[in-house]
Amino acid sequence: MKHTARLAATFLLAASTLASAQSWPSRPIKYVVNFAPGGTTDILARMIAPKLSDALGQPVVVENKPGQAGSVGAAELARSRADGYTIGAGTISSHAINVSLYSKLPYDVLKDFQPITMLATLPNMLVVHPSLPANNVQELIAFLKANPNKHSFGSAGNGTSQHMSGELFKNMTGVQMQHIPYKGSGPMIPDLLSGVLSMSFENLTTAYPPVRQGRLKALAVTSAKRSFIAPEVPTLAESGLPGYDISSWQALFAPAGIPKPILDRLYAETAKALKAPDVTKRLQDLGLDAGGMLPEELAAKIRDDIPKLAKIVKDSGAKVD
Repeated sequence: MKHTARLAATFLLAASTLASAQSWPSRPIKYVVNFAPGGTTDILARMIAPKLSDALGQPVVVENKPGQAGSVGAAELARSRADGYTIGAGTISSHAINVSLYSKLPYDVLKDFQPITMLATLPNMLVVHPSLPANNVQELIAFLKANPNKHSFGSAGNGTSQHMSGELFKNMTGVQMQHIPYKGSGPMIPDLLSGVLSMSFENLTTAYPPVRQGRLKALAVTSAKRSFIAPEVPTLAESGLPGYDISSWQALFAPAGIPKPILDRLYAETAKALKAPDVTKRLQDLGLDAGGMLPEELAAKIRDDIPKLAKIVKDSGAKVD
């Protein structure tokens, strides 16, 4: 009798889930952005959200929840109902680096999220304030060694790719400088432009425009290959740090347990949005490589990245409670 009751309950739950998926979406969808306005994560969300709104027939509303290198917003997403009405950004910081950097996270990266797709990948760019007497990486290293702990680099927060790029630089060169974390690139950039900060390993998306305006100097990019949008800027590996390679990535997630029909629709519409001519042009203008990988491919990438980035965190000695 109990077995029959359990079977009936299971059947009713499955039928209810199917009916819910078939009627989805019937109300607005929230898109949680786990960094402050003005950074790459926010820029991408505000590019993709309108496309999803048009395709799904419901508003997709962006909400910024910054803090702890994306962990605050990621935790909110993890706690949300897995019904397709809350989706959110995830980055190399919130979903790979923070696993090793923070002693305790309010979510399990591999269990609490359902990957939807990669949105974009991009290098970071080592930029310095024009007041620094360094026009290439080797000059910067010599200058910093002559002035230990007198200069600082800013990042979008502890555990971000910008932070880890700086820590890897310190580890490989032996220079001593302070790390100043912010709640996103948006609030960090003004201090960099004003000279409060000496430098940053900032996302190319937000670093390169002031470089072109002559307000910052670009010394190198952090990826293994030069960026197609800034081919004149060498890699750090080319600049005397062989093996240096960190690239940032931006992705879209849902809470774990989202019905498969809704996941499939979200993936299909997001992948289509990334191929729209206006989005493609905007991505290229920003120096971003478009994503679009399948959910299972994104899941595999995260599993591969966690141990690789754990080594960088361990070698740097960085830790956040």
